[in-house]
Amino acid sequence: MTEPQPRDQPRDRAERIDRSRARAWVLQVHYRWESEGSKGSFQEALRNVIATRRVSPKRLPYVRRVVAVLDERITSIDAKLREALDNWRLERLSAIDRAVLRIGAAEILFVDEVPGKVAIQEAIRLAEAYGGDESPRFVNGVLDALYKRHDPSSATQGSRDAAP
Repeated sequence: MTEPQPRDQPRDRAERIDRSRARAWVLQVHYRWESEGSKGSFQEALRNVIATRRVSPKRLPYVRRVVAVLDERITSIDAKLREALDNWRLERLSAIDRAVLRIGAAEILFVDEVPGKVAIQEAIRLAEAYGGDESPRFVNGVLDALYKRHDPSSATQGSRDAAP
């Protein structure tokens, strides 16, 4: 007999893939928001993306959820990222690295059904796909530090152990 999963927990491979692709849409929304001068809300940027691009209806609920977290918690997310950044300023990072870090941090800090290690692994995948050569290692290091500060019980576990 299997244990029931939380309602928002992906139940199968297809749902995990949809959630991974939803994160890529959130990255596009964030990039649009930043390229427009970080004015307005992430929700407005999402509306602009949806008006010009076709986002799968299966992915939209998770896109909306992460976008809402970014809208509501960007100040807190940025503060936690600044604590985890050693010798780096958030404002000086590439737009892609900054977006990937914010998405990963949003999930680690505010999306309870996504395990922190999974959020880190998914952020690394975004960095591999869209960032520079050093982006995956950088993202891993920063989000792992944030995760360890957020969840001290994780200090003895590595972030690469995660399964998406």
